Amino acid sequence: MPTSTQATAPAASTSRYVIQDRPGFRLGAALGRWESLLALLLLAAFIVCGILLPNFLDLNNLADGTFNFSEKALIALPMALLIICREIDISVAGTLALSSVAMGYAKSIGLPPESLLFVALATGTACGWLNGWLVTRWALPSIVVTIGTVSLFRGLASVVLGDQAYTGYPQLMMDWGQGYFFDLIPREFVVLLVFAAIFAVVLHATSWGRRIYAIGNNPIAARFSGIPVERYRLVLFMVAGAMAGLAAYLLTGRIGSTRPNIAMGWELEVITMVILGGVSIAGGAGTIGGVLLAVLTLGTVTYGLSLANIPGIYMTIVVGVLLLVTIALPRLLRGRKVAK
Repeated sequence: MPTSTQATAPAASTSRYVIQDRPGFRLGAALGRWESLLALLLLAAFIVCGILLPNFLDLNNLADGTFNFSEKALIALPMALLIICREIDISVAGTLALSSVAMGYAKSIGLPPESLLFVALATGTACGWLNGWLVTRWALPSIVVTIGTVSLFRGLASVVLGDQAYTGYPQLMMDWGQGYFFDLIPREFVVLLVFAAIFAVVLHATSWGRRIYAIGNNPIAARFSGIPVERYRLVLFMVAGAMAGLAAYLLTGRIGSTRPNIAMGWELEVITMVILGGVSIAGGAGTIGGVLLAVLTLGTVTYGLSLANIPGIYMTIVVGVLLLVTIALPRLLRGRKVAK
């Protein structure tokens, strides 16, 4: 009889341990996720701005505030996949500018309004293919390649335009760049939500997403496991270019003109959205949900600063500080854990 008691006691003890600790573990993990911290930061920004700015919570103002970040966020979605895959594209703003110039030129030679979207997408995809080809075919670092191509794309846009500007875009572009669904929700924001859902499904619920994470964690092991690493990287660069082309279509329709300095400096803001969203700059980690929360947080802060009539240069300072903090903070925290 004593032997039976001794045999059953450890099982009972283990059962109590599992039942008591598992719920607490799940709660702690949820609260410790970067996405949870971003959600709290977004809520805090809403509360503070709502208290300090009387017109902040007006639905029409909130809707119009999404115009400030929707095009950038569309580019941030493929940028997240690239960074997870240990790559980066600094040329996205230059790709956008060249795509906008291509649309203006197509309009000037008489192509129909319906074709301009395809012109933008084709131009952006071609720019992305060039970046991807240089990176995958010649094993060049993507940051070096895209620093070079951003100058190339901007230079081509400036050569075509000179000191002129393309204007007089068709109403179809204006409808998508400036229009609303149900006279309330900007079309650009709806397009962003649709593509965010598509990218989330691809990254988190398909074999493509699992392979992107595998490449980001260990590209050599991924290659030996049979994953065509270079093909995935090339496709991701092309997708980034295509999304920059889509952003060019929406932005050009919204402002109604094309100039060589269109979207100047956007690459910094796009990368900040991605890194702030919890995507590891070292690759292999990150979520689309986190990127979308970062987009909404930055958009809320930008909207609040504009309502407070604070100059846009201060937003540039905020973006730079956030980029430095989100890159340095995880390393500092890991260093403290190691020290303990």
